[in-house]
This record gives sequence, C-alpha cells and structure tokens, in this order.
Amino acid sequence: MEILKFSERIAESIKSSGYTQKDIAKMLNISESNITNWKKGDNLPSIDILYKLCVILHESADYLLGLDNN
Repeated sequence: MEILKFSERIAESIKSSGYTQKDIAKMLNISESNITNWKKGDNLPSIDILYKLCVILHESADYLLGLDNN
C-alpha cells in the first residue's frame, strides 16, 4: 500500500461524500488535524477509524488503501 494513494483517495472520497472534514472529524470523535495529516500523507488512521471511515464514506478499505481500484 502506498501512503500517497491513501491520501489521494481519502481526500477524493471526503470531497465527493457531501460531508465536510469537520463533519467527519466530529463523527469519528477526532480532531480535524488528524484528517489533514492523512491528506498530506503524514500518517494513517488506526484500524478502527479506518473501519468507521469506510462506513461513513461508503468505500471499501481496499479502495481507500489502494489495493483495489473499484
């Protein structure tokens, strides 16, 4: 998995979700800076946060992690 692929896909998925970064941070009970760091490729979410992101964004973990293109 490439961290840059994740940062591209998380940014794209958030943008197309209709939610703001602030909305998602609130739903996940994390700070917006965490999401900013994912978008910059500085770090990755934990497994439990990744699971919740998949549910919120209606995306598979494989897609977000760059393992699948669908």
